[in-house]
Order: sequence, then structure tokens, then C-alpha cells
Amino acid sequence: MPDRDKLSPRDEVPGNPLEEIVKANQEEERLQQERRKEMTSKWMEGRGPEAEIVISSRVRLARNMREIPFPPLASDEQRKKVFELAEKIIQNQQGKKDALKMINISSLTPVFRQALVEKHLISPLLAKENLCSALLFREDEVVSIMINEEDHFRIQCLLPGLQLKKAWQEASRYDDFLEGQVDYAFHEERGYLTACPTNVGTGMRASVMLHLPALVITQQIKRIFAAINQVGLAVRGFYGEGTEIVGNLLQLSNQVTLGQSEDEIWQNLYGVTRQLINQEKKAREHLLNEGREKLADRAGRAFGILKYAHLLDSQEIMKLLSEVRLGVDLGLLKGVSLQMLNELLIITQPGCLQYLKGTSLSSYERDLERAVQIQKYLA
Repeated sequence: MPDRDKLSPRDEVPGNPLEEIVKANQEEERLQQERRKEMTSKWMEGRGPEAEIVISSRVRLARNMREIPFPPLASDEQRKKVFELAEKIIQNQQGKKDALKMINISSLTPVFRQALVEKHLISPLLAKENLCSALLFREDEVVSIMINEEDHFRIQCLLPGLQLKKAWQEASRYDDFLEGQVDYAFHEERGYLTACPTNVGTGMRASVMLHLPALVITQQIKRIFAAINQVGLAVRGFYGEGTEIVGNLLQLSNQVTLGQSEDEIWQNLYGVTRQLINQEKKAREHLLNEGREKLADRAGRAFGILKYAHLLDSQEIMKLLSEVRLGVDLGLLKGVSLQMLNELLIITQPGCLQYLKGTSLSSYERDLERAVQIQKYLA
């Protein structure tokens, strides 16, 4: 029997509570690290062309099967046929390069679905659909296909920076692959038939995500918006249609899909985007010349709040990240990468925060957790 005088306090208490707490905290942090990795995608890398202004480029193609009603009007059995075809496509791809994986939407928790919406992998509509809906995706998440959303198939390619041509080429490659196995609903005069009339024709939506703080600060943005609407493009918020512009982030996309070719659509968007990039760069140069120290102060103050705040709401975080991003882009703030800022845009959204934490959170608890996650990134 051991001499009790030689026992440490740790030996005297079987299953030391402090040690168990430490182990539990370590396990929670390990799980959060894995989940943070799940919440990142290639488009967040911040390494593409013009990445200091263009966060991402996206091309989406809407496609439907002939002789099966569009998903909003399809019966359960008809939706099931589309779902089973998607399963067959996955099976035929096994072992091939760039093969797609498949997730049944009904198998996901509501929180994880919301997180997928926030990282721009699925739409809010697909997140609500439980019956025979799925997501096909490449491992790097550059290419994904939504099954039984508004249309039978929604092919998406999402890349970092200004890469509209490459996004179109990648989306087209998977479109050709899919067309080899599916009889598309196509009309000789009207083009691809879609559930929403605004997508009829090419079925193509091309978009770029832009960060334009200097044009907002110099009050040029309203004039630019008016000009953009006149060339057949639409301006929307960070999460597309129906969302407001926050943190100087906006989506620019085509409105017309009928009467133009796919090349004309992305090239028109590319041309307007280049003009916006040039105007934003001139505005940034003007701001630097007029008040370099003021810009550095704004970025530094925003960074300080991010690093030390205990409560941060979703609106405030977008504005602070915008201020910091401008400081980084202009070389006024060191030690922060564009990738980190892009990831924080997503990690700090409500669904992602709850997924990271592994539990539902109230609005107040999300504000607390948002500050915690940011400080982990910036530590």
C-alpha cells in the first residue's frame, strides 16, 4: 500500500476534476478546429487576380430534365427520380479525377444547412427543401451542383478573385458531363427552360463579389449604381437577392440570360468589373493622398475593436472587417492576410458560429462567441 505522505494532491483525488476540465476544453478546441476547416473554401484564399477588390467570381447554370416538371411542381415520385439520377452520376464518377461527392440535404441539421448557405455553397431555398434534395460537390468546393432546388440542377463554380472566364469554363465542363447523362429541357429558340422565366435562355448567372470602400467613402457609389443598372447588371448584398449591402461588400451580376451567349454575359460583366476596379483604385489613391494617417487610424481602431471586444454583432463585424481590409490592402496594417479576413466573413455568421460551438445560441450568446472566434484567429 503506498505511503500517503508521498502522494501528491493529484494522486489523492481519483479522476482529478481539474484534469478532466482541461481535457474537455482541449477536445472542444480540437472539434472547433475541425469545424473551422469545414467552413473554409477555396474561394476564401484571397490569392486570385485583383483579390484586394474582387473577393470571388461565380458562374451558375440552371438546368432541368425534359419530361419531368420543375421541382416546385414535381410530385414526390418525380423528385425522387431526379435524386436517384444524381446518385447514379456519383456512382459512375467513383475513382475519377475531380469526382463529386453527394450529401442528402435531409440528413443535415438545420444549423449545418444554414452554415452551408453562409459559405455560399447552397441557397436558402435548398436549405429549406427536405424531399429528395441534395448537394454534389468537388472536394475543394470550387464546383458544386444543387439537386431539386428551384431547378433540377444548379451547377456552380466559385473561385477567388476576378476569374470569370475560368469559372465559366469549369462550370461548362461539368455541364457537358451532366448533359451526357441527362436529357435537358431545351428549346431551339428560347434555349434552356427554367423554373424562373428570368433564367430562360443560357440559364447562366455570372457574378462577382466586390469590396468598394473607397467609392463609398468618396460618395461616388450611388452614381455608379445608376450607371450599372443601365447596362443590364444588378447590384445585390453579400448574400444575393433580397439582402442589403453591408461592410462595403456587394454582388454584381447579369440580369439578362436570353438573347446573349454565355461568353457575352461573362465578358460584359468582366468589362464593367474592370472599370469598377480602376475607379476604386483611383478613389483609394485619392484617400491616401488626402489623409493617409486618418485611414491608418480607422484601420487600427477597427483592428483593436476586433482584437479586444467581448461582444460583436453581425452588422458591426462586417463594417469592422471592411475597415481592416482596406488598411491591409493599402499597406497600412501588417500581419493580417486577406484569407484570414475572408474566412472571418463566414466564420462569424450566425449558422457557422453555432456549428462551431456545437449548440444553438441566442443572439447575445452569438455576439459573445463571435468575439471569441475572432480573437482566436487574430491571436
